[in-house]
Amino acid sequence: MRVLGIDPGLTRCGVGIVDGVPGRLGKLVGYTVVRSDPDQDIAERLLHLDTSLGELVAAYKPDSVAVERVFAQHNARTVMGTAQASGVAILAGARAGLPVQTYTPSEVKAAVTGSGTADKAQVTAMVTRLLKLDAPPKPADAADAIAIAICHIWRGGTRARIEAAARRSLR
Repeated sequence: MRVLGIDPGLTRCGVGIVDGVPGRLGKLVGYTVVRSDPDQDIAERLLHLDTSLGELVAAYKPDSVAVERVFAQHNARTVMGTAQASGVAILAGARAGLPVQTYTPSEVKAAVTGSGTADKAQVTAMVTRLLKLDAPPKPADAADAIAIAICHIWRGGTRARIEAAARRSLR
C-alpha cells in the first residue's frame, strides 16, 4: 500500500509518501514541503497548494491519502489557515478518487512513538528509526507528514480492509 501523508499548513504543508503494510517496517518513497508566501493573496496560496498536491498525487500514484486532522489552537488565524489547507488536502485525494482518512495529532504520535503526547523530536526520531533512514527528514513538517502516512498504514490500512470486507459480505 502506498500512502501520501499530508501535514496541512498554509505556509508549509508537509507531504510524505510511504510504501508499507500493517505490522511491517515501511519504505520511504519521498517527501517534500509545499510552501506559500504569507504575503500572497489567500486564493492564490490555496490554488498553489491544490495544484501542487494534485501533481504529487499524479506523480506518486498513492493508494490512499492520510491527512492530519485540524485541532483547536489558541491562534485563530493559524487554525483557519490550517483548516483551509486541510480542506484542499482532503479534496486532492477525493478528486483523484482515492480513499482519504484523517487522524488527530495524538493518534499519529501514538502510532509512531507509542505515546500520544510525544514531542516533534521524538516523532522525527521514530520516523527515522522505523524507516531506517540515514538522516532525519527535515523540516519537521515533512517528518510529521511521513508519520501520518505510517499511522495510516498501520491503523487505517487495517481499518479500510475490514470495512471493504464488510461491504463485500453485504453484497
